[in-house]
Parts: sequence; C-alpha cells; structure tokens
Amino acid sequence: MNLSLGAGRWWLWSALCVLLLLLLGALVFLARAYEESRLSRELEQVATDMVTEIRSDLDRNVQALQRLQAPGPDDTAWQRGATALLLSNREILRIEWRSTDLQIRLAQASPFQPFLFDQLPRSQVQPDVKQACANALRFAGAAYSTSYFMPLQEGRGQELLEMCLPLPEDGGFLVLTYGLSDLLGELHKREAYRSFSVALTESDGTRLAIAGHSARDRTTMAAVHLLELPGSAYTLRVDQARELKGLRPKALSSTLTLLAVALVGVLALLSYDVRKRLQTEARLGEALAFRKAMEDSLLTGLRARDMKGRITYVNPAFCQLVGLPPEALIGTSNPAPYWPADRVDEYLQRQTSRQAGQQPLRQGFESEYLRSDGTRLPVLIVEAPLINGIGKQTGWMSAVLDLSAQRKIEEQSRASQERLAATARLAMAGEMASLISHELNQPLAAISSYANGSLNLLQDPEQDCADLRPDLEEAMRRIANQAGRAGKVIKSVSDLVRRRERERSAVPPQQLFDGIAPLVQLQARKVGIEVQWEIAPDCPAVWCDSTMVEQVLLNLARNGLQAMPAGDPTPASGLRILQLRAEPALAQPGSGRQWVSFSVTDHGCGLSDEVAQRLFTPFFTTKREGMGLGLSLCRTVVEQHGGTLDHSSHPPRGTRFSFTLPAAL
Repeated sequence: MNLSLGAGRWWLWSALCVLLLLLLGALVFLARAYEESRLSRELEQVATDMVTEIRSDLDRNVQALQRLQAPGPDDTAWQRGATALLLSNREILRIEWRSTDLQIRLAQASPFQPFLFDQLPRSQVQPDVKQACANALRFAGAAYSTSYFMPLQEGRGQELLEMCLPLPEDGGFLVLTYGLSDLLGELHKREAYRSFSVALTESDGTRLAIAGHSARDRTTMAAVHLLELPGSAYTLRVDQARELKGLRPKALSSTLTLLAVALVGVLALLSYDVRKRLQTEARLGEALAFRKAMEDSLLTGLRARDMKGRITYVNPAFCQLVGLPPEALIGTSNPAPYWPADRVDEYLQRQTSRQAGQQPLRQGFESEYLRSDGTRLPVLIVEAPLINGIGKQTGWMSAVLDLSAQRKIEEQSRASQERLAATARLAMAGEMASLISHELNQPLAAISSYANGSLNLLQDPEQDCADLRPDLEEAMRRIANQAGRAGKVIKSVSDLVRRRERERSAVPPQQLFDGIAPLVQLQARKVGIEVQWEIAPDCPAVWCDSTMVEQVLLNLARNGLQAMPAGDPTPASGLRILQLRAEPALAQPGSGRQWVSFSVTDHGCGLSDEVAQRLFTPFFTTKREGMGLGLSLCRTVVEQHGGTLDHSSHPPRGTRFSFTLPAAL
C-alpha cells in the first residue's frame, strides 16, 4: 500500500524511534545497575552484621564460661552450671575442664547431642585441643582451633571447632566444643536473616557449614566477609536471590518502564494520526482499482438496480451475457431491453413480488434472457438487498449465471446414462447366460450319465428286457428329476440376477442333503472318495430357497472332490474323505434369532494366500475348464439369505467351507 510518504519522512521517523529506544534502554540499564549496586551494598552490610553478631555470641559464651566456678570437692555445682550453659546455647556441644597437661578432669556433653564422640573418641582430636590451648596461653585469653570433621551415624557428619580458655588460678583449661552448623543455625533463626543463605568456608572456598537454602546461579547475589578468631580465620558467605528479574523490577525500574511504554504509545498514536489521512486516501484509490479489477475478472454477471427498478450498475460479464454495452443498459427501467417480449408480464409480476418481500432472499431462480442477436439464454439469478452505511436499503444486487453450458452437460449426461443403462443390460444378460451355463453343467451331466447307462443296458444282448424294466424306470425317473432341476436352476439364476424375491420355506437339512446326494455320490465313486453326511440331532430346519441352497452345497462338494485328485491323498492314508455336516450355530450378536451352520470339508492340498485373497472374485479360477462363477454365486446366494460364507484351513490338510442360514422359527 502506497502511503505517499517521502523517503525523508520515513527516515526521520525511524531515527526518532531508534534514538528513543536507545535512551529508554540506557535509562532502564542504569536504573537496574543502581538497584543491583544498592542491593549489593545492603548484602555486604548484612554479612558485616552477621560476623559482628557471631563474634558477640562467642564473646558472651567466653564470659559465661569465665563465670563458671572451678569444681570443688563436690562436682555437682560445676555440672549444674555447665548443663545450664549447654541448654541456653545449642551451638555448644561439650564443656570440659582439663588439667595443665590437658587431661580431662570433668566433662559435660550437650543434652541435644549426647553421643557426639561415639564414632570418634575424644582422644583422636587431642592435637586440635593442644593447638587451641597453646594459642590461649600465648594470647592470655580464649583461642580457637581450626575446624575438623566429626563423623556421625548413618553416614552423616558435622564440622566442629574447639575453644580453649586458660584458668589462671589452678593453671588448668576450660575447653568448649562448637558445632559450626549449629552456630550458623542459631544465627539463621533470627527474623532478620531468614531470607538469606549463610555459609562458613575456608580460605580456598571449601564449604564447612551452611544454613538456609543455597542456589548459586545467575539470579543469586553474594557477599563475602572475613571472620577472624584468635587462632583461626574463616570466610562468611551470604547469598540472596536477586529481586530484579523478569517483569518485577524495583520502583525506579518500574517507573522508567512505564514511562517508556507511555512514550512509545504516544509516539505510536502520533504516527497513526499522521498516517490515517494518507491511508484513507490510499484506500479510496484502492477501492476504485479493486472494483475495476473485479469488473474485468468476474465471469458472473452483476447487475444493480435502485428501489424503482432502474439499472445503476452492470459489469462486463453481464454485458457479454446479454450482448449489449453498458451505455445501453444503465438508466433503463422495466421492461429491460434483454427481456423476451412474450415473457414481459411474467417478469414484471415476479419482480414486483420479490421487491415486496413475498419471496425468500438470496434464493436463486431460473429465468431466460434475450441476447442482442435474437438467441435465448437460460440464466440463474440470485438477488440480495443493497444496504448503505446507515443500514438503509437503496436497491437490489443480482448475480447472473449462464446456464447454457450446464444445460449442454446435462443433456450429454442423460445420453451417457442411457448408453450405460444399455451396456449394463447387455452385461447382465451376459452374466446371466454365464451363470446359467455354469449351473446347468451338473444336471445335464447327470442326465447324460443316466441316458448312457440306459443305452448300455439296452444294448447288452445278455440282458432280458423284462429284468431291465425296474432299472430303466429308475433311470428315466432320475432323468426327469434332473430335467426339472435344470428348469429350477434356470429360474433361480434368472431371479438372482434380476434381484427378484424368491419363495422360501422351512426345509430340513436332511432334505437338502438328499437332493444332492445322488450327484455327489456318483462323482465321488469315480475318483474313489468316501462321502460322509452328518446332521446334528438337535439341528432345526432352515428358512431358505431349497433349489439355490442345494446348488451351493453341490458347488462346494464338487470343489471338494476336485481338490482331491486321484492319488492325492493316497487311499492308504485314510484321508480321501469328503465330509458334509449341518449343526446349530451360535447366535450372531444383536440378531435375536437362531442360525444353522453347513460345512463341506475336504483333505486336499489347501489354498495359497494369493488364491485365498481372490477366491470369491467373479471369473477368477484355478481350473482349466472353470469359469470362476461358482463361489461368487454361492456367496451371493448365502448373503441374500442373511448368512455368511467363509473358509479356513483344516489340519492336518485340506480346506473347510462353511456358511450359515437362518433357522425356521
């Protein structure tokens, strides 16, 4: 967006912003530095005060020790005084009265830590006591030893400090044992020091004792002060978390930050106020350019009319639709120049109805326009009210879509659908012919077998015609049954392809097996296979089309026989058996009815994974003479009965095909 601002003006604004930000940054930096310096000075004063108080506490303990009377013939008074001193000063862990040769005469342990020297005997720290007492004689007053570590139970320990005070009267010594942790702990209990972390360290920085939580990082400030004692020296380190961090500065930093925000806000408002006029001018130019670009790019015709029906605006797409220039359209009223003469009254009535609000807004309606060349054009019109800036309607805006291409596509679609319907009928006829030829092979083969057998009997000169009469009658009866069966197969397949409803009835499983037994037994004897028929005692009748279900059983049985060719498996293996079984099945979840399961089991070589995936695909077959429609037809029949057809492997070898049918209630 071009704001018509010169390069010099932008440079001045940029320089002003940079200088202001630098100034505010410097002020904030200086304020933070001042606050940190002030906090550092305060922390140094706290460390000095702590060292002073530690020295005062130690001096008070020396004075209290001096007031402790030397033990007389009765040591009870001295022990009472020592116990009182230990109870009032938790940092003192032990008081001893020693002779001039530093032998312990009397000792009293703190009741708070009575077992301090259980791990390390008192004799092990005799060098530290000697050092402190030697310094005490040299200073003619209390002296302190260097600290040493005392191990405690459970892997713990404590840093201890010995203080020796000479007794001028009898030449002995009073020895106090301090715990550095207890010394700092008593100091840290005071209200003024609870927000600090205090540590006693050696000159090399080794931390001896600490009180409070210590977290040394960039947000921590520290002050170090020397703690000098007669005979030894330590370093006292005081840590405190920074108060200047994140968005919570001190008073001066907060004031400068608010001032910076206020100055930036004033600068932003001033910039916005200067740019507002320029932006408004630019938006007006952009609006005109955008409208012109929209008029030239839209393929949808746009037309605006005022409340009296006069055309106030048209875009190039609308002019191209009706074949008229804008000058011939703008300002015209009803009837419009592109209305067909025979439909003027209809259009006037519809327009009056829409302007009166009797028809829903923004709902498209189809109409017809007359082009300047005399051709008629089908269009779709969507109208909406034009509302001005104060919410008042000033007219109507219409979007006009050309429907001629859509009409052409619809006509082509109808022609394509008719051709597809004709092709589908031819495909259905071909499928029905394939199914009928596939399913008629079995009854025709049976008729051929019975007819050839009858001819062989009649041509045998040794046979008496009178003796042949019962066999010939049975053969003719079988031929008639198979011929009737062929007719039923043709009718059932025709109904299946046309998706017609077929007559169903309650059929016992034994009747279904009896219907296919002659054909199955005949084919089984040719290849030396034993057929086993099993029906569970409590197996109910099934509700089905008996002809189609018999055809399913016959197809599955024939596939099972073909899966066991001569010699595979061998007769000696005892596996040349085809088993057909019917039994009640578990009720399907949510079905609320009983089912009967039929299974056909062979002992062939089984199915590979590739064949199993395409087993029910129409026209897929692994047989040289097969058409690939048998299993597809079987699944269709079973599913139309509401059941399911599936297969699984049958150890030690073979395949089991099973399907379910609803039981007759």
